[in-house]
Amino acid sequence: MNGRIPPALPYLGEDEKQAVMDVLSSGQIAAGPKVKEFEERFADYIGVKEAVAVSSGTAALQVSLLAAGIDKGSKVLVPPYSFFATASAVLTIGAEPIFADIDPVTFCLEPDKMEDVDAVIPVHLYGHPADMDRINSLAAENDVVVIEDACQAHGAEYHGKKTGALGDIGCFSFYATKNMVTGEGGMLTTNNNELADKARLLRAHGRDENGIHQLIGYNFLMTDIAAAIGIIQLDKLDDMNQSRRDNARIIDSELSKLEGYVTRPVELEGIKHVYHQYALRVPADIRERVVTGMQKAGVGVRSGYTLPIYRHPAIEIDLSCPETERACDEVIWVPVYPQLERAQMSRIAFGLKQFLK
Repeated sequence: MNGRIPPALPYLGEDEKQAVMDVLSSGQIAAGPKVKEFEERFADYIGVKEAVAVSSGTAALQVSLLAAGIDKGSKVLVPPYSFFATASAVLTIGAEPIFADIDPVTFCLEPDKMEDVDAVIPVHLYGHPADMDRINSLAAENDVVVIEDACQAHGAEYHGKKTGALGDIGCFSFYATKNMVTGEGGMLTTNNNELADKARLLRAHGRDENGIHQLIGYNFLMTDIAAAIGIIQLDKLDDMNQSRRDNARIIDSELSKLEGYVTRPVELEGIKHVYHQYALRVPADIRERVVTGMQKAGVGVRSGYTLPIYRHPAIEIDLSCPETERACDEVIWVPVYPQLERAQMSRIAFGLKQFLK
C-alpha cells in the first residue's frame, strides 16, 4: 500500500484561487459585498429567509444562542458525543450544558425529555441528520429553542428539507476539513428575521448600520476573502457530496461480508447522508490495531471522538451515557473525501479487511 492518503483534504481549484485574487485586487478584503452575496446564496441553497456569516462554526453557535435569548443561567440540552464546541459554546455564554445520550445507529442526540431546558442543540453528526420530527415535537411541547448544529452536514437532507432549515436556527462551519470550506468561517440560518437582525448585531460589536452600538457583541465577522471561496465552494457542494456518497458505497460494498463484526454507517429512510466522516464501528479491543496499521500503511484512518465531552478536563462532570461511551471506544473515521478515486477507495477497503481479520 504505497502513497499516502491523508485523513482529509480540502477540494480547492483554480476558480477559488481566482476568486481570492479578485477580492485582493478590489481592495475590499474585510466584510463587504462578497459576504452579502455568500449569505444570500447560502440562504437560497438551504431554503431559508436569512443567513448570517460569521468567523467560525463555534461563533455561529454562540451567536445563535445569544440571539435566541439563551444566556447566563439557561440550560441547553446537548449530545456528549460531538466536537467539543457543541458544549463549549454553551459554557462560554454562561449557560449550562445538559447531556443526553445518543442513538447508537445514527450517533445523533436521543432526547428522552425536554421539560427542564431552554434550548436544545441536535448535532447532525458525520453528515446524518438527527431525528428532527421527534426533537421538534418535544421542543414545541416544552417551549424549547431548537438550534441545529449542522457543522458536519452541509447539504444533508431530512425528508426533503436541508439541514439548517429544520429548527429555529441552523449553524454551519466552513473549517478546512468540512464538506465545503472557506479556511475558517461559519454561517447561521433562520426563517426568523428578528433572530437574524440580532445575530448581525452580535457578530459586529453590537453596532447597527448607523454605527450605534445597540448591545455588547463580538468581532465575529467573516472576510470577503473567505466569502469569495465560499461562493465557489457552494456551487460545487452537491457534486462534492455525491462523491463522498459514492466513495462511502464502495467501502460499504467491500465490507459487507464483515456484517456482524463491524457496523457500517446507515442512511435511514427519507435521509440524505453526506458523509463528513465515514464512521465505522469496530470491536473496541482491536480498534488501536486497525488505526495504527492503516496509518503505518499510509492511510489516514483515525479513531473517532475518544472521550465523551463530559469527561474532558475542561468540564469533568460525573455522568455516564452508555451509548456515547461505547461509540468513543469503537468508532474509527475512514477517508471518503471527493478527491479519492475508486482505486484508492478499494485500497482503503482492502487494508481495512486485512487489519480487521
